[in-house]
Amino acid sequence: MSEKRSKKTHIICLAVFAVLLCAAVWLLGRITQPKYMSGVLEGAMTQEYYSEENPHDVIFVGDCEVYENFSPVTMWEEKGITSYIRGSAQQLIWQSYYLLEEAFERESPRVVVYNVQSMKYSEPQSEAYNRMTLDGMPLSKHKIDAIKASMTEDEDMISYLIPFLRYHSRWSELTGEDFKYAFSHDNVTVAGYLMRADVEPMKKLPTAPVLDDYTIGARCWEYLDKMRELCDANGAELVLIKSPSLWPHWYDEWDAQISAYAEKYGLRYINLLDSSDEIGLDMQTDTYDAGLHLNIYGAEKLSRYFARILSEELGVPDRSGDETIAADWQAKCKAYYDLYAAQLAELKEYGYLKSWTLGEKK
Repeated sequence: MSEKRSKKTHIICLAVFAVLLCAAVWLLGRITQPKYMSGVLEGAMTQEYYSEENPHDVIFVGDCEVYENFSPVTMWEEKGITSYIRGSAQQLIWQSYYLLEEAFERESPRVVVYNVQSMKYSEPQSEAYNRMTLDGMPLSKHKIDAIKASMTEDEDMISYLIPFLRYHSRWSELTGEDFKYAFSHDNVTVAGYLMRADVEPMKKLPTAPVLDDYTIGARCWEYLDKMRELCDANGAELVLIKSPSLWPHWYDEWDAQISAYAEKYGLRYINLLDSSDEIGLDMQTDTYDAGLHLNIYGAEKLSRYFARILSEELGVPDRSGDETIAADWQAKCKAYYDLYAAQLAELKEYGYLKSWTLGEKK
């Protein structure tokens, strides 16, 4: 009897030890994983979506050409449109697909907007950018599939599932931010829009390099097919866009392939580079990095223009009459204008956005 009791006690001790070990590894992972609350903010964006309480009629997916160029608050103010930008830095099309697949489990958007700039990448690119998109996703089949599709040759699945294995070397780099935001975080965007209120005019458009091959890769078409079929299955209209950022260059050869695909499948493709004058964009005042991305002034112009397309051509409804939704967006508007005021204050005090950049502006 005592032998059985001893064996049972041994098993219980092992179980308790295993639980404590798992808890310790989880806790250390939370502490050592980068928080992205200052400097490089893009890594904090993915996780913000999960705190949204009300649905959206429009979901954007894509890279920096959506999350820095479109303002959901402006589209709300213009046409009462509810939207969210599920964007991330160098978001590859398979990452866009799995983020969208996940979003359809949570809500039923009427329109999905995909920016086609990332179609130039048909293979995994960078662990650093992968992490900024994928680390913020909760564990699910969507996340695991996204990791599998995104990993470079030097990466492994286990380090994504157990972050401490990847970030344990950060012990010497830890700051108060790592402990403050180990279990919660501040929002760095408003409905997925990453604001910049500074201005850096475009001086000269970089010369576009000549490519050996302008063919969009088969893997991109595979995932665009999957995205189209996913939208069809969920009753959403897929709209393809090319944001009006002037560089990196968008080649005519790429544009022709996207246009042909859209025509083949009856999709709407809007190359907003062709509408820059109609939008009213001025790359002397409407960009914060010489034409690569729009600042708030350019984003608001583009968003007012695009809101009219969503409302008048795509039939996205005005939700401003819904008290619950209006209250939510009133809070978003306040956060937006508070953030704008904070950035203006930093520009006045320092001459650059100290809290939104790495180091002093040269």
